[in-house]
Amino acid sequence: MTFAVLQSRRPIEDRPALTGRLARRLALPVMLLVFLSIVLPARADVGATIIERCTHGQSLGGFSQQDYRRALQELPAEVEEYSDCANLIRRAQLAAAGGGGSGGAGGEGARALPLTPSERAALRGIPKTGAAPLRVGGRLISPGVVHASVASALSSLPSPVLAILAFMLACALLLAGRSIRNGVRAHRSG
Repeated sequence: MTFAVLQSRRPIEDRPALTGRLARRLALPVMLLVFLSIVLPARADVGATIIERCTHGQSLGGFSQQDYRRALQELPAEVEEYSDCANLIRRAQLAAAGGGGSGGAGGEGARALPLTPSERAALRGIPKTGAAPLRVGGRLISPGVVHASVASALSSLPSPVLAILAFMLACALLLAGRSIRNGVRAHRSG
């Protein structure tokens, strides 16, 4: 059995080393690639950083307008729905643009934005609690009264809950059937 051994035609001592001009030419591009590989991922995650700082009640100052826009675009629906982060990020964005206000989140600096005139007019048009019933489309609608049927209540339940209810109903029917069967058998034999 023979093995092939690969060998270079030139001895190691005769090969050109990365020294001198070639090393200097390659040093700058290599350093730039290393720097960019570190900086770009950190920069790409700035929206998530702003959102995380907001949800933990930390200061939102010190970011660029582009960073705030990115955070608002990346804001998850549950954070937007259950927290005031969208409003706080917008205020920090205004503060960074020189619009005043505080760039912090929560605490003393958190104030609601004033209503616009159109929002005030819309609020004035909403009937107060205890308003008289209104006729809409030929039907009398009373504010605060919810007309619901069993079908509408069941259709609004999530599918897993409906599946559990169906399973429980099937088990109850099986137990009832077994009980009836045992009662009939006991009656016949006695």
